[in-house]
Amino acid sequence: MLKKIALIICLLPSLAFAQTSPLIIPLWPKGAPGFEKLKNVPEQAKDYWVKNINNPTLTVFLPPKEKATGAAVVVCPGGGHRLLVFTAEGIEPAKFLSDLGVAVFVLKYRLGRDTNSPYKIEVNAKEDGCRAMRLVRNRAAEWGIDTNRIGMMGFSAGGEVVDMVTFAPNSAHTDAIDKQSAKPNFIIQIYPGPLFIPDVVPADAPPVFLLAANDDVCCSPSVVKLLQGYRAAKVPVEAHILERGDHGFNMGNRSKLKSVNTWPQLLADWLSDNNYFKPVTERPKVMH
Repeated sequence: MLKKIALIICLLPSLAFAQTSPLIIPLWPKGAPGFEKLKNVPEQAKDYWVKNINNPTLTVFLPPKEKATGAAVVVCPGGGHRLLVFTAEGIEPAKFLSDLGVAVFVLKYRLGRDTNSPYKIEVNAKEDGCRAMRLVRNRAAEWGIDTNRIGMMGFSAGGEVVDMVTFAPNSAHTDAIDKQSAKPNFIIQIYPGPLFIPDVVPADAPPVFLLAANDDVCCSPSVVKLLQGYRAAKVPVEAHILERGDHGFNMGNRSKLKSVNTWPQLLADWLSDNNYFKPVTERPKVMH
């Protein structure tokens, strides 16, 4: 009896971990279209990064039912399309947002600049981003999500995936999931990369939250360009240019700069101010 009790005690930590581990869902059950034979090729991961992604997936972070707001966000980590900064730009924002009551889906998309990659950014990363949005909409009822409050968040190269999905979604029709709209209801761009920003932002573009550091040579210009495009289109936009922070400060918790440490609160305030935590029927009327 004592041996059995000891065995149960030893197993408890692993059982608890298994129960709290996030759900991982492949975007296509049989593998990515045209690359099904690569479905079971293993990923490579070390420290903060993941690469060699051949079977794109969503890692699901659902908030506790008592905190759930019905809002959802698909998060696209950065990494220059060579790898994914999966911990700092995937898991950490997911935990932050899920603590606010948001259902979060971290996307592992295929990498066009990975070593010997057979993929193209503008084709396959875009395809994965669109499929992710459609899959979340297709299963929204199952996860308690409002299909009118599904956003998309990108860091660096992940921001380029967001721009492709937002401004030029593909029209693939492989199954029932692809009948859903891929267009996000709002977008969050954190030092987004320069590719795929439209020359003209359409009038029906979703509202956007933008943030970068002024000394980020790569990606602060992206924020400025998007801001200008959104203002010209008269679409709601909030933009923050921090004085310092350079590129890749993630959720800000590794920086010595207070303005970088606290930037996620700006995002939380924006989500709250725009009532993304509330169904449309509960939102206050705007006085004109």
